[in-house]
Amino acid sequence: MTFDIDIIKSTYAALAARVAAARTATGKALTLTEKILYAHLDGGNATKSFERGKSYVDFRPDRVAMQDATAQMALLQFMQAGRSKVAVPSTVHCDHLIIAKAGATQDLASAADLNKEVYAFLESVSNKYGIGFWKPGAGIIHQVVLENYAFPGGMMIGTDSHTVNAGGLGMVAIGVGGADACDVMAGLPWELKFPKLIGVKLTGKLSGWTSAKDVILKVAGILTVKGGTGAIVEYFGDGATSLSCTGKGTICNMGAEIGATTSIFGYDDKMAAYLKDTGRTDVADAADAVSEHLTGDAEVYAHPEKYFDQVIEINLSELEPYINGPFTPDLAWPLSKFAAAVKEHNWPAKLDVGLIGSCTNSSYEDITRAASLAEQAVSKGLTAKSEFTITPGSEQVRYTVERDGYLGIFVKMGGVVLANACGPCIGQWSRHNADKGERNSIITSFNRNFAKRNDGNPNTHAFVASPEIVTALAIAGDLTFNPMTDSLTNNKGEKVKLTDPKGIELPIKGFAVQDAGYQAPAADGSHVQVKVDPASKRLQLLDPFAAWEGVDLKGLKLLIKAKGKCTTDHISMAGPWLKFRGHLDNISNNMLIGATNAFNGKTDCVKNQLDGTYDSVPKVQRAYKAAHVGSIVVGDENYGEGSSREHAAMEPRFLGVRAILVKSFARIHETNLKKQGMLALTFADKADYEKIHEDDTFDILGLTTFTPHVPLTLALHHADGKSETIKVNHTYNEGQIEWFKAGAALNIIKQQLA
Repeated sequence: MTFDIDIIKSTYAALAARVAAARTATGKALTLTEKILYAHLDGGNATKSFERGKSYVDFRPDRVAMQDATAQMALLQFMQAGRSKVAVPSTVHCDHLIIAKAGATQDLASAADLNKEVYAFLESVSNKYGIGFWKPGAGIIHQVVLENYAFPGGMMIGTDSHTVNAGGLGMVAIGVGGADACDVMAGLPWELKFPKLIGVKLTGKLSGWTSAKDVILKVAGILTVKGGTGAIVEYFGDGATSLSCTGKGTICNMGAEIGATTSIFGYDDKMAAYLKDTGRTDVADAADAVSEHLTGDAEVYAHPEKYFDQVIEINLSELEPYINGPFTPDLAWPLSKFAAAVKEHNWPAKLDVGLIGSCTNSSYEDITRAASLAEQAVSKGLTAKSEFTITPGSEQVRYTVERDGYLGIFVKMGGVVLANACGPCIGQWSRHNADKGERNSIITSFNRNFAKRNDGNPNTHAFVASPEIVTALAIAGDLTFNPMTDSLTNNKGEKVKLTDPKGIELPIKGFAVQDAGYQAPAADGSHVQVKVDPASKRLQLLDPFAAWEGVDLKGLKLLIKAKGKCTTDHISMAGPWLKFRGHLDNISNNMLIGATNAFNGKTDCVKNQLDGTYDSVPKVQRAYKAAHVGSIVVGDENYGEGSSREHAAMEPRFLGVRAILVKSFARIHETNLKKQGMLALTFADKADYEKIHEDDTFDILGLTTFTPHVPLTLALHHADGKSETIKVNHTYNEGQIEWFKAGAALNIIKQQLA
């Protein structure tokens, strides 16, 4: 169910051999990141040095993990590849489709009924192709992976941007689109641009109200949502080894919010203890045998400025709690300054809901620290003035914290325990009155807080903090409350204060679970029938995308010029749209409906150049497709940040958009576009963004000689009859250009496997 120790030992054998070869090839000491990357190179030993941020490199990951929302499209693509079984260990986790509404029992039962055909498909396709299946209620993919599959020195890809959570157990774990997962499951290498390296040196030790979450909240404030793009963040120092394994996971998890490829910590005693407590003593023993290769070389950490592209230093002893937001996870406020910020910016001070848990903060340690505050509240005559919800990360965590009495404490305080699922974190929250659009504030221990992400209301001011800060503020019902300095009035009218939270890293009685929710695949899946109803509104078998016509693309219309932040949530919303993740035609009706039109400041309102009317983005694009007219989407900085969802790339491809032209891309989204045969282009001069007019028609020139490192030319034909040309850049290598020519990377895979 959990791991294959022989695969892990094989990885460690390669690690030891390749570290030595890499030192010879590079002529220098190695970071932990470099050791793991070299150990997973495709083909032969490490024989050369790669240029960070420029060299495209093929890797061989150890495993693949998929969550149910993205697994649908990933596996629909894999079915076209022609293999009888996945080439590497792979799992599917049913965590995204459960709507939080009434509580764990009712919500799980509702999800089983509402999503039965999707679950039946995922179960049957997993059974057929040798994929482990984690049933609804088993837990959130990243927590389940940390408990069962992650191992120091390994490499994993997952169809969720928070796959990076496994870096807390010393793994290079990277979020990808389903097409990348399809490649690896089909037995092909996986391509990544060799990342830059950011080193974060942690000194001192956490105490009091400060937690591991505050480390990444501070780092997010330093680097911003794009500061880690194209880089892997490696944490080191005495402060790093003092953190619990799950605390490390929290930091790595939210590294996705700074755009980092992944984040990682070196192997240490805390990781060994976690492996043993989660039933993986064999893995800990194997890691101990190669421990020198599971951390960076001493020279690297002694002189980090020589080995990292950027170095940040944080003293944990001086770190204070942070609260980030609203509307972006990198707006970082020290707790001591947060109340003043609330008043200065006129954010709603009344706290409506506090939510703890999610994949970011749902460990045993997180729950116990928050529960210590709930217990204080009960004993001191306080009840939560805000709504309060608790989302356990896995059935193993839920069962263990219930056994140890912590869930009951939350209920006494007025909390509601939700299912072991993503729930409100990804918009799967049936929140009452959210549709009214009223200004309000919520605070969560989640990772993202983009507008409308949690409840669909653009006026919900969502803030991110540690579970203990969230719990304290929920008790107070007031964002301006500082639990480190302020008092509360209890039900007897007395002034009382909350004392520092106390937590337990690992359960004293050990972890326990009756049914973890795992289902192994059939040994021989050749006779298993994959369940897809041709009349389904939720599942649809895929047809291959058409190959490039072999000519320059001319006469393209502008679909939308997006202004400002345009995340994958804006391009392909989650929430109620998750039910269509396996049906490309139906989910394409949400394409870019959250993006702001630069010409009128509205969302989901663009000009149809065929008749001059204004309509929804998907409807206008469908009109262009029906008329056999291609189009182009123009965007701003860091276009496509956020989730790994490849639907944000597949929808425009399916509806006939031919190119996405932006100031800059988020890494995963740019790769997803390339995989689907789209043109992902950037302005050579960002000021040229202003030259794009609402009624423009475009020609993309130079495709017949499409070559790496050579810009293309975009001809702009304005409505007044004037024309001009601008240069547009791309990052396609030779292999990716072949994806474009073939119509999609999957078309190449089918040809190769044939």
